[in-house]
Amino acid sequence: MKKDKTPDITVVIPIYNEEGILGSAVNDLLARLPELGRPFEIILAENGSTDRTVEIANELAARHKEVKSLSAGAPNYGLALRRGIEQAEGTFVFCDEIDICDVDFHRRALAVLESGEADLVVGSKTMKGSADRRPLGRRAATFILNRMLRVLLGFSGTDTHGLKAFRRSALIDVARSCVVDRDLFASEFVIRAERGGVKVTEIPIVIMEKRPPSINLFKRVPAVLKGMARLVVAVRLGR
Repeated sequence: MKKDKTPDITVVIPIYNEEGILGSAVNDLLARLPELGRPFEIILAENGSTDRTVEIANELAARHKEVKSLSAGAPNYGLALRRGIEQAEGTFVFCDEIDICDVDFHRRALAVLESGEADLVVGSKTMKGSADRRPLGRRAATFILNRMLRVLLGFSGTDTHGLKAFRRSALIDVARSCVVDRDLFASEFVIRAERGGVKVTEIPIVIMEKRPPSINLFKRVPAVLKGMARLVVAVRLGR
């Protein structure tokens, strides 16, 4: 079914083995996003699921004109996120997580973008005024990653992963220039934007875990370290 209007807002959500919460989360978004008063679309960017996630995503896309479903074909968060950004039609793009879907963040970030204060808004879990209510292990992983980004790459912010909102025209070339994918695409995206002179700001968010991570945290460590090494080389050499 064709959309009635070109969307002003695109919400991109990478999904992997999310059959348990996918339907309810998307239906909740469909009910709440009209509060923003703008035409919108939701892109479900699936990446290598082994459960019924693909089937459910396709069913949602067939049932709702605002929903699109795409598949990266392999467990690759960054690749799925980038493809969603590239296919987004909205003037403003929100990168969300299926276990967050924070319409309050969407509203606050949209106000910042429209004011011209920034072209990229990062929802920070660690800045003053935020509340990270996830388990200790996930909070520690965020702390360690942010520390590595500051030490190795001179990152000046407080967070790179999770919720983001941006003006697509200002950031699409940044997304296409990223050389790492998987877990560190989001970090490279923010760091390249910052280094490229994009106006970036952070706003605090409240986050809690609605379900355990779909990929074991410790199993991700080797890929994250490999990606970090590649990212450091790429950024320092200006690639």
